[in-house]
Amino acid sequence: MDIQFALHRLDERLANAIEQASKLYGPDAATDPNRGLYVTETDVANLLNSPPGEPLFFSDRQTLSKWGQVDSQLLWLQQNYDLTEFDFDILLIAIAPVIDRRYERIYAYLQDDVTQRHPTVDLVLHLLCASAADRLMQRSRFAATAPLLTSACLQLVADPHQVQPTILAHYLRLDDQIAQFLIGQSGLDARLLPFCTLSNPDTNLNLAELMRPLDTSIGPVITRSTKLYLQGRPGVGKQTLARSIAAAQGFSLITADLMRAWQLKLDVLTLVRLVVQAAQIHRAVLYVPGIDQLADCDNGLPYQQALETFEIATPPIILAGSQPWIPTTPQRVLFRSFVLELPTVIQRQECWRQTLSHPFCDLADDELAVLADRFRLTPEQIKNAATTAAHQIDPDRQYTPAQLMEFLFTAARQQSGHDLQAMTDKITARYAWTDLVLPPDPLAQLQELCSRFKYRHLVYQTWGFGRKLSLGKGLTALFVGGPGTGKTMAAEVIATDLGLDLYRIDLSQIVSKYIGETEKNLDRIFQAAESANAILFFDEADALFGKRSDVKDAHDRYANIEVGYLLQKIETYEGLAILATNLRQNLDDAFIRRLQFIVEFPFPDEDHRREILAVLFPPGAPVSENLDLQLLARNIRLAGGHLKNIVVAAAFYAAADRDVIQMKHLLQAAQREHQKVGRTWQLEDLSVS
Repeated sequence: MDIQFALHRLDERLANAIEQASKLYGPDAATDPNRGLYVTETDVANLLNSPPGEPLFFSDRQTLSKWGQVDSQLLWLQQNYDLTEFDFDILLIAIAPVIDRRYERIYAYLQDDVTQRHPTVDLVLHLLCASAADRLMQRSRFAATAPLLTSACLQLVADPHQVQPTILAHYLRLDDQIAQFLIGQSGLDARLLPFCTLSNPDTNLNLAELMRPLDTSIGPVITRSTKLYLQGRPGVGKQTLARSIAAAQGFSLITADLMRAWQLKLDVLTLVRLVVQAAQIHRAVLYVPGIDQLADCDNGLPYQQALETFEIATPPIILAGSQPWIPTTPQRVLFRSFVLELPTVIQRQECWRQTLSHPFCDLADDELAVLADRFRLTPEQIKNAATTAAHQIDPDRQYTPAQLMEFLFTAARQQSGHDLQAMTDKITARYAWTDLVLPPDPLAQLQELCSRFKYRHLVYQTWGFGRKLSLGKGLTALFVGGPGTGKTMAAEVIATDLGLDLYRIDLSQIVSKYIGETEKNLDRIFQAAESANAILFFDEADALFGKRSDVKDAHDRYANIEVGYLLQKIETYEGLAILATNLRQNLDDAFIRRLQFIVEFPFPDEDHRREILAVLFPPGAPVSENLDLQLLARNIRLAGGHLKNIVVAAAFYAAADRDVIQMKHLLQAAQREHQKVGRTWQLEDLSVS
């Protein structure tokens, strides 16, 4: 039945009520401008002559809405909320002022009060009931458990001018979303717009096929009342899968960011009920990303309230997060949980191939295989990286494959590490193998480390060794050596060779004096590192990885727990982690067993010090021909880090003298560097050229 037709029937009912009201209020009531502002003795007499509880505007006509002839909106309400014909009539009376404000004046007249422009429970019962007994019975339709109220279609608002008004004095307020639905307006309710979007996904989603996010067991559970939890890192394809499910069912998709609603200080519980209703109205799948973040807000109360509402809701609901599923109660697990893994190397390679445009699409498979292996990106990140790289090139210029790969590596690095950068120090790698001066064995170890990282896909996946390992697929190395022996430089060289970003974590700053804080700090770092595609360089490792002490008190016991926790995180991390320490003997044996490489950085001898000094001078630096680097190496017994400080300081001395870098500048800088480390060193012991 059309809403307009229903309102015509309401008009007939109201005309009959007005006719009876004129008899009750007097013939001049309609023209008296002050009517409703006062009560006369005649009014009181008429009221006393009326039978108690009897409707004032009795009518023997049929209900306003004819059952079986209702339109799609009213039929939908009846099916979803178990409404009766009487409930429909209540809705029609409530929605009338939303469509036409003339009903406000009519309601004010019938209620004999110019301030009461919205229908009250009392007026509704007077209009729709035929007897006092009927009025008493139909009051149940306004009880707290009545369908109209539990569904939030209707609200009862107390008269603000009365203290503790009875139920009869409450106003009827139709929910804005229901009103919008009944009059046929499309789009989301204004209350949902700050954190919700409504879309109609198409079925052409190729990335979903690349990811193979779920196994075949999910097929039977995708129904009109699907309840799923998708776990996976951001960008892995959770929303893409939700769009696919919605499209397969012919549904729209409502995406509701409840964490955004919480940050805006909105009433999450009310909005959850509203968005569930919106999913019903729009015949949509409700997708809620980042639901696990809500568990950390206000002791998890918004999370629990939201899940309790979702569990009893009827529309398909897909929740998503990066953490494992946390049900409200173990006994009531209505959501099926699935983990969405990152695409495999082969899938990432194919994703690169499909998303790259000219001239990148001409790259060989081997080159794309390196790109796919080096960066564990999601399909969305790969797409963004391909777009970024395409915008950086000059379309009129010819590039070599190596140059194109450099563009792609740079774009891939930009797609990750943002969270990790906020908690660590990003080191810009500037050194290459030619800058690193080490004895043959540690140098060979570093090259072997890079080689193992480059060929991990071939060994673990193609050759199948990964199936034999539940843990330890990442790569962990320990750099041991005194200050300035080249540990940080070696990490930079590895980052340059692998084309990855390098992040330094100072463990001495991570370790907290508060029990439990160290563990939390480490957890945040490793969570961010999982999607960083970077090398983690833990400096000052012996601050936490020292010999585990005998348990003498609670702090000693917890220190051992912290070490064990970090060992566990290191072992499960699938990237490259490098730890640096000054003293190997301070490290626990249990930790050393978990390392693939232990590289010793010895104090440089005279020949190595000379090589270090030689590589420290840039090609364009003005250097005197009379420099005796062998003499300097023989007499300056400092590590490479100090030698670098000496060369840089000497360059500034030369610049101040408007001269080239000479021995006197280097000797002056050497004397200052020795003073810094608290050692005596005499210029007189050397002959200056």
